[in-house]
Amino acid sequence: MSLSIGIVGLPNVGKSSLFNALTEQSVPAENYPFCTIEPSIGVVAVPDIRLDRLNEFSRSDKKVPAVARFVDIAGLIKGASEGEGLGNSFLSNVREVDVILHLVRTFEDDDVIHVSGVIDPRQDIETINLELIMSDLQTVERRKIKIEKELKANSKSAREEMEVLDALKNVLEKGKFASSDDMSEKERDMFKHLNLLTAKPVLYVFNKKTGSHNITEIKDERFPSLISAIEYNTPNAPIIEVDIGVELEIAGVHDDERSGFRREMGGEENAGIEDVIRSGYELLNLVTFFTTGEKETRAWDVRSGSTAPEAGRVIHSDFHDKFIKADVIEWHKLIECGSKSSARERGYIRTEGKQYVVKDGDVMEFKI
Repeated sequence: MSLSIGIVGLPNVGKSSLFNALTEQSVPAENYPFCTIEPSIGVVAVPDIRLDRLNEFSRSDKKVPAVARFVDIAGLIKGASEGEGLGNSFLSNVREVDVILHLVRTFEDDDVIHVSGVIDPRQDIETINLELIMSDLQTVERRKIKIEKELKANSKSAREEMEVLDALKNVLEKGKFASSDDMSEKERDMFKHLNLLTAKPVLYVFNKKTGSHNITEIKDERFPSLISAIEYNTPNAPIIEVDIGVELEIAGVHDDERSGFRREMGGEENAGIEDVIRSGYELLNLVTFFTTGEKETRAWDVRSGSTAPEAGRVIHSDFHDKFIKADVIEWHKLIECGSKSSARERGYIRTEGKQYVVKDGDVMEFKI
């Protein structure tokens, strides 16, 4: 699936370094603002122990993971929504992604330039959020102008949409995200086509530095202020703390050895780039199902709520168009049984029809 996660933040907070650590691709990551002009895109494997276990179970020739698509978007600054710092083009890049990864610098280091000259994560977050809000206000205003003619024609649908737009404008003018408003599903459907920036799910990544003064460790007055800024608009957003410098250094190290290297470099043994990938992927509102056999074990992703035929389509259109049934078993039960024949004898493999809703962790075999 072509779902994507956009990395945003102020210039020079570590976005390109995070992208490089995520993708092990070489894009510029210099110590000055506006290093990134055009967005870089990388497809990253999603770590999943279930895939590893199933691959071992089937002794497959090939293992194919699910993937997350990361987009390194150039730094936003105050006034971006008015075109400052090439802001309009940068904001249009944000509009194209499904999830926003908001990278925030939380360490002090005089050798690493900060665009505002002050290390204040709350201020950084509020600067970015304000530009997203102002951009959405412009989008809402343009839409209001567009449907005024329909209102004059006494269109019921236009009247209903205008009510939603007025409510959205009121929310945004208060400095709140569109996602923070308590709208009905029908009302939200009315503005989905606007692709509002502040309606997208958000993941926060705190860029710390081992051996430095980290706000999340010293916990001075800036720390509760930072958390308050996040909770104001995105109270349920996941927060991950990562030493991006360490992660960049160990980017080429085998997965099994990364924890040890992190420990040797003074970082946290189990907190790293893998958590960022998993959390971003989970926010895409996807579920993972698996196919496994001698030739290949593969993880597939589909939107949560997808039926068996819809899941089959991601493999091949025939599995949707000619779908008859699917054999389904939970991945851990298949491992527990030791073989498919044993799982079938114990009644763990079920036959499901067209209405079956795929669950995360299902192992599926489609019949056409």
